[in-house]
Amino acid sequence: MSRCFQVNARDNVATMLDEGQGEVDVLGAMPQRLELRERVALGHKVALKEIRTGEAVVKFGLPIGRATTEIRPGQWVHLHNCASNFDARSQTLDVHSGATTDTPYE
Repeated sequence: MSRCFQVNARDNVATMLDEGQGEVDVLGAMPQRLELRERVALGHKVALKEIRTGEAVVKFGLPIGRATTEIRPGQWVHLHNCASNFDARSQTLDVHSGATTDTPYE
C-alpha cells in the first residue's frame, strides 16, 4: 500500500512517500486511510479534505498557496489547481515538467 505524510494536524495536504493510486495510508499528524482519485507521483501533494477555490493550501501548518479550483479529498494538488504563495510564475509552468510556458525560445 502506498503512503503519504501529513506534517502538521492543520495541513489539508500530505506529501506522497511512494507513487500511488487507489488507497493510501496517511502517516504523521492524523493517521488515516484515503482513496486517491488519480495516480499521484512520489513527492507530490494530495488533498486530505475538500479545499475550495481561493482557500489556502496548508502544509507545515502554514499556507503555501491557494486553490485555483475546487480540490476534492484524494486529488493531486499541483500547478494545475494551486497557485504558490512564494512563486508568482507558478501558474505559467508546465504541470508535469515544471518548464516555463510563458517564455518563448527562438
